Amino acid sequence: MTKSDLAANAYNPTFQWRFLSPKYWGIWLALLVGVPISLLPKRWHIAMARLAAKYLAQKRRGTVRNIWVNLSLCFPEKSDAEKQKIVQDCLTTAGAFLLSFPRISLLGRRYLESHSEIQGLEHLEAVRARGDNVILLTPHTWAIDVLPILLAAKGSPVVAMVKQQKNPVADWLMHRQRMQFDTSRIFERSAGIKPYMKSIREGYLGYYLPDQDHGRELSVFSHFFATEKATLPGLGKLAKLSRAKVVPCFTRFDLTTGRYHIDIYPEWHDFPSNDDAIDTRRMNAYLEQVLTEHLEQYMWIFQLLRTRPDPDEISPYKDPKWLN
Repeated sequence: MTKSDLAANAYNPTFQWRFLSPKYWGIWLALLVGVPISLLPKRWHIAMARLAAKYLAQKRRGTVRNIWVNLSLCFPEKSDAEKQKIVQDCLTTAGAFLLSFPRISLLGRRYLESHSEIQGLEHLEAVRARGDNVILLTPHTWAIDVLPILLAAKGSPVVAMVKQQKNPVADWLMHRQRMQFDTSRIFERSAGIKPYMKSIREGYLGYYLPDQDHGRELSVFSHFFATEKATLPGLGKLAKLSRAKVVPCFTRFDLTTGRYHIDIYPEWHDFPSNDDAIDTRRMNAYLEQVLTEHLEQYMWIFQLLRTRPDPDEISPYKDPKWLN
């Protein structure tokens, strides 16, 4: 596959006139309301998010129920009051971030750079200065899209894999924001891993998210806080085949300042180990380390623990005991 083939096969949803049909008026209305709100002072966003989170945290349904299940399995030692606070803080962080996120497209590069703080950029620069390829390992935090957009704004091409959204208008809008500086590539998961790996070998920074549950057949079970998690074992193989160094990073939205904070850590040495169990444990241990101090930043809304070690065990998200 040539460079031109990669660019041609990259995921690139475009505007379609059917997006204006009544079926999608709801999302256009949300955008019409949301864009002016995004320009309000961030302290207003935080206040609105706190109010909404206080209400939503009382309802153990849908995504809020997912948060409760995840926290209960990962932190059985925490009291209901402690978990309730994490749920509320998580929803507040999500709401405040999402209310302000359109600013990145509306106000552009100068706004993004002036409202972001990067610590440890020298670790990434050192790896690239040696001519090594890079995979950026990052957990699913609410501000996860900020780092690749910021790196693209600085002229560093990033490649990522995404799952197509069910709503095509939302999918198109999200893609427009991710690709606003037009130096990156995005591939849909159905394209497979090869275009992603080849892009890394060409010098693109690979953006890798390790934490969703992809099912028993594709996973190995590894410790994750107080439980076991079905974890993709592919990072080691991916690093080896793309001849890349793994550089961990963490992006968060600071509720006290309304700024984006990015930490980039030193590259992983002696990785991969050629042992999936060791490599997946190292990956999950990293997630535990960076999340422990910032539990509210993580997307606990996912069904992270849907696949259980015992194939006969009911999914915790369907277990009636979590209804109340």
